[in-house]
Amino acid sequence: MKRVITFGEIMLRLSPPGFQRFSQARSLDVVFGGAESNASVSLANYGLDSAFVTLLPANPIGDAAVNELRSFGVDTRGIVRKGDRIGIYFYEKGVSMRPSKVVYDRRNSAIAQIAPGDIDWKAVFAGADWFHFTGITPALSESAARETLAAVQAAKAQGVAISCDLNYRKNLWSREEAGRVMGQIVPYVDLLIANEEDAADVFGIRAAETDINSGKLSVEGYRSVAGQLVERFGAKLVAITLRESLSASDNNWSGLLYDAADGEMYVSKKYSIRLVDRLGGGDSFGSGLIYALLSGCSRQEAVEYAAAASALKQTIEGDVNRVSVSEVRSLMGGNASGRVQR
Repeated sequence: MKRVITFGEIMLRLSPPGFQRFSQARSLDVVFGGAESNASVSLANYGLDSAFVTLLPANPIGDAAVNELRSFGVDTRGIVRKGDRIGIYFYEKGVSMRPSKVVYDRRNSAIAQIAPGDIDWKAVFAGADWFHFTGITPALSESAARETLAAVQAAKAQGVAISCDLNYRKNLWSREEAGRVMGQIVPYVDLLIANEEDAADVFGIRAAETDINSGKLSVEGYRSVAGQLVERFGAKLVAITLRESLSASDNNWSGLLYDAADGEMYVSKKYSIRLVDRLGGGDSFGSGLIYALLSGCSRQEAVEYAAAASALKQTIEGDVNRVSVSEVRSLMGGNASGRVQR
């Protein structure tokens, strides 16, 4: 069984019920989520040996987060119990022309205070096949950035394949800081994953004939983006999710995978989604891609699996993708009618 390590922050997500605004809410629904922990749950659901590494406070909320991960079969032995608080984010779900909103309360969270020696990376990567992280983790603090660099260096030294989802978050750091820090980390990465905007936000690499706000995306424009990322950083593969935002309720969704070895680009079929919860869509794309590549799928099949998995996730409430391999493959095969399964 292939073993995948993910490293990042798991947070407490607090949301008004349904489509209420923050100002309306008199109660908040509680789930746990975070980019790398979301990926780890998906990989465990697909049957891989999936382990999540982070820091969490040794209190009942930290216990609840660990127990949530364990309930999905995620290996939590690499979680260090240290620090004073878990990161929190508030999520107001948009609908139609009203966009969703996220408010972070994660300053000085446990992982943001990580120190050298907190994690024994050599031990973490013993027997591992793959390491995955996102650009959110180094954005949390200078110490988290240093530890992310230490992690990729250790993974590379032990021959572990490395993937990174750029996941730029403007509320965490500036474009200039993101470009500087990620520019040091990304050269270690084998598979680089981005959404429509990440390459432009972090590295100033823009797709031609594309307007994110209007939902007009040029697939060929992203071929150039992928090629430039490969040329600058040396990644073997570049994957990009393509979200056409028709409204906060309806999106078109697809993805592409660019192979540096032959310059070929593989594009998935496009899915029209009536959104239930779009958060975690990119995480489920990345984890789907990792699973498919580790399972020996062709490049085309891998990007099709990733796109189908992430399309399904966006029909599920909460951060994590609660789907099986058979459900993903059913959608890949064209079973998108939504008819009741009896």
